[in-house]
Amino acid sequence: MNTLTATAVGAVGIGPMIRHWRERRRMSQLYLASEAEISNRHLSFIEKGRAAPSRAMVLRLAEYFEVPLRERNELLTAAGFAPVLQERSLDHQSMQPAQTAVEQILKGHEPYPALAIDRHWNLVSAKGAVAALCRC
Repeated sequence: MNTLTATAVGAVGIGPMIRHWRERRRMSQLYLASEAEISNRHLSFIEKGRAAPSRAMVLRLAEYFEVPLRERNELLTAAGFAPVLQERSLDHQSMQPAQTAVEQILKGHEPYPALAIDRHWNLVSAKGAVAALCRC
């Protein structure tokens, strides 16, 4: 995994995670500070753990970095805040429109094999000739 998670940071806190995302996006502290409308000194203090960011600051930086939603929760947790987004499986009732969309996309590939996998490479759904190819 190439992302720095809250569990990898452990007791260190939010600072290394913010630094990781800033470096991943190839930004200098000065550039990020000016774009996020905070002082360079404050950003430096956050990254070094000398200052604690507010919930709004964590969400602002996550939005600016275009951090995936799941990892925004990890940033909030590392900063000591409760996650704002709930994670649900594709089988959850509220995810029915997404499940229908996946099925329609797979059906559109018929008669050719098509499959859907999750982020952990688990088979979610398969259509057509996939069963013949992999004996699923």
